[in-house]
Amino acid sequence: MGKTAGDTEALLLGGRAGVGKTSVAWEVSALLRDGGVPHALIEGDYLAQVHPAPPGDPHRSLLTARNLAAVWGNAAALGHRRLVYANTVGVLEREAGMFRSAMGPDVRLVRVLLTASDATARGRLAGREIGSGLAAELENSARGARLLDAEAPAGTVRVATDGRTVADIAREVLAVTGWTGDPAAG
Repeated sequence: MGKTAGDTEALLLGGRAGVGKTSVAWEVSALLRDGGVPHALIEGDYLAQVHPAPPGDPHRSLLTARNLAAVWGNAAALGHRRLVYANTVGVLEREAGMFRSAMGPDVRLVRVLLTASDATARGRLAGREIGSGLAAELENSARGARLLDAEAPAGTVRVATDGRTVADIAREVLAVTGWTGDPAAG
């Protein structure tokens, strides 16, 4: 199906490890599904889960971009024009080119940075990381929080997750997109 300029949109959910990106993305998807709003959901972390890293791509960013283009291309071929994308740094401006390349230069990027206190993130990660990775995840989470706080571009909407239900957070996030109601209007 052909696309017209500017008719694709991506909700970019970013945030430190343990903030709830994946859970919120799934809940946003459920709300969209319940509202009859066509969309695709991609968990960005899964786009680069290979070991070792590809030669010349130590951070796997080229692999992520290629996989995003492939997965989005399949969804777009089915007529989808909205994407819910969850990834720690997906909201950063340095990632925007990847979305424009995969989805078109006129894609509307809606950036939402989920936030959580150190204590909240620690508690969530301790419940999730039952293997040997907890210490590294805690360190990466704190580093990610600092990076995102410093580099999230202007216009990024920040949504606190401390002490809130996933459903409540997802409703707030979805309100930022304007995708509720008539699917043709959003």
